[in-house]
Amino acid sequence: MGAEIQAEGFVERDYDQFAEKLRRSVGALERVVSRPGFGVGKTTIGAELELDLVDADFRPNPINLDVVASTDDPRITLELDRFNVEINACPSPLAGRPFEAMEQELASALVAVKKAAARHGARVVMTGILPTLTEADLTPSALTQSHRYRALSQGVRRIRREPFAMRIEGEDILEVTAHDVTFEGANTSFQVHLRVDPADFARTYNAAQVATAFVLAAAGNSPMFLGRKLWDETRIALFPQSVDDRARGTPGPSRVSFGHGWTTRGVAELFAESVALHEPLLPQLADEEPESVVALGGVPELWELRLHNGTVWRWNRPVYDPAAGGHVRIEMRALPAGPTVKDMVANAAFALGLTLAFAKEVDAFVARTPFTDVRDDFYRAARYGLDAPLLWPHAGPDAERRTTFQLRDHLVRLAGEGLVDAGVDAGEAERWLSIVRERVARRMTGARWQRRHYDALAARMTDARAASGMLARYVEWSDSERPVHEWR
Repeated sequence: MGAEIQAEGFVERDYDQFAEKLRRSVGALERVVSRPGFGVGKTTIGAELELDLVDADFRPNPINLDVVASTDDPRITLELDRFNVEINACPSPLAGRPFEAMEQELASALVAVKKAAARHGARVVMTGILPTLTEADLTPSALTQSHRYRALSQGVRRIRREPFAMRIEGEDILEVTAHDVTFEGANTSFQVHLRVDPADFARTYNAAQVATAFVLAAAGNSPMFLGRKLWDETRIALFPQSVDDRARGTPGPSRVSFGHGWTTRGVAELFAESVALHEPLLPQLADEEPESVVALGGVPELWELRLHNGTVWRWNRPVYDPAAGGHVRIEMRALPAGPTVKDMVANAAFALGLTLAFAKEVDAFVARTPFTDVRDDFYRAARYGLDAPLLWPHAGPDAERRTTFQLRDHLVRLAGEGLVDAGVDAGEAERWLSIVRERVARRMTGARWQRRHYDALAARMTDARAASGMLARYVEWSDSERPVHEWR
């Protein structure tokens, strides 16, 4: 969940004042991140995990307010739809055994969520899109009742002024119309954070952009939505359309995107771009005057800029955090939830390791490669998964496209080098990356497992019963904590 706000029902004057404050805040950010020593420190990582709540029939269970109220664990918060909750894992140093720590953190928080859900007859599911969802589960009444989510809905609809018409072409074709942002809640993600020194931000961010397609191809876990078989990672197609504030046929950039070009000037460049391209959705003002804070040598909160940034959903998003002297991060948002904690932690290791490895040579790749090639690879990986032909950045200027399956040994080796060079214990890196290596070698991602088992059941029962039966089996295996390539 993004930052909660304390009001809703905004008027046009609120939006105008907020937009003016955003423009001033960008200037303050540029000055503070260019300050010598700002944000310099040990590399840390963190994670957020979005979850679905289901009933005894594995249908979505809209009781997140009850579940969150039943636990005093501060890591567990609400999400957009009433059948969603989120875990916010505590950050830890990248050096040493960070993924073991991440596994323990997520596992302990999951225990708390599951106990709270069980008190209300619910179970918890880790998957990118709940396969038992129907249109009736995603009406406006599905919206979690909080100031933030009601104001978000109001803000998007204020700009769009018409229903959301969505179309996804995959193995099947889905066409559906929504009247609120609640279809966004169908997407449940595993988001990985990497703290970066400001001087290294542009290079590391570009490297993350290059790495994402390879990681996503190996991690797909969202093959179905509303009974249709679509992309390996259907979230990537659904999310942009579910919160699209552009009226049909209106040109302009999507609020959910892979970006608009290579980053050359650092983190402030991306914040400035988001302010220039997108209208405010949540115009709640704070009292701070950021220019004055910076002029006095302080670290500004930049409340408005951070709030706005939370409503521009880049698949790799810049983050400014004023806590403890301030720092900047990259939030990797493309990965789905599930299938298991082990699979997600392995995906985090793969994503972080590849990013750190690619960062060493990314400038040469950026100089010779159109950004659109990498952007198109991202969507190709989301649709076709392990079969997606992707541009291999280490192959030189005349590179051929290769799949993650074909490149698995090279990719895992590079990711391992990136992690070890950053101080990760070599055995720790190998333990987690071996899960990715085996998953890809056996060609068994969560998306492929779901599709295979759904097809087997759908041959002898209704689609709805097949989806529920497949999900019941999925949850059984997910709770076993055996990685998905070992499932049967």
